[in-house]
Amino acid sequence: MKIIVGSANRSKVAAVREAFASLDMDVEVFGSETESGVPGQPVGDEETLAGARNRALSALRAGENCDLAIGLEGGVKELDGRLFICNWGALALPDGTVMLAGGAQIPVPGEVAEPVRMGRELGPVMEKYTSRSDIRQSGGAVGVFTAGTVSRSEMFRHVVLLLAGQWRFDADREEAAPEQ
Repeated sequence: MKIIVGSANRSKVAAVREAFASLDMDVEVFGSETESGVPGQPVGDEETLAGARNRALSALRAGENCDLAIGLEGGVKELDGRLFICNWGALALPDGTVMLAGGAQIPVPGEVAEPVRMGRELGPVMEKYTSRSDIRQSGGAVGVFTAGTVSRSEMFRHVVLLLAGQWRFDADREEAAPEQ
């Protein structure tokens, strides 16, 4: 089975590869740089979800003979007076079916939240905050704010498992449906 990820980001591609491997599925996973169709820093669940869906659909169109496409998008949202990390995923099939799933959310410390609220992207803010480059390709903000307990790839892996589970459920349901 061929799966295309709507991103060349190492943590996103690894999340998809690891999720399907954990299901003992023989898959070939590759990334393709796609546009999310949303701002570089998605704000809110709706915008972040739209980015994931757009990435999955764009990747599906770009992928040759792919069985499915995955789009993953990280964003931020306001909740209870605090800024939270949020993340969404979409799985798109060639027949036009799109499945959606959301993942973990944690609050962002004030010294990081303020520049993001002022319009800066979380990734560059995190690089300055940690004095480390390439945060988005490695542990991500969630890795920093959980002291390495959960990485960005692991966070997205959970979202991918939710998507894969829905896809498998639908496939099982179709197989069990009586013919008419």
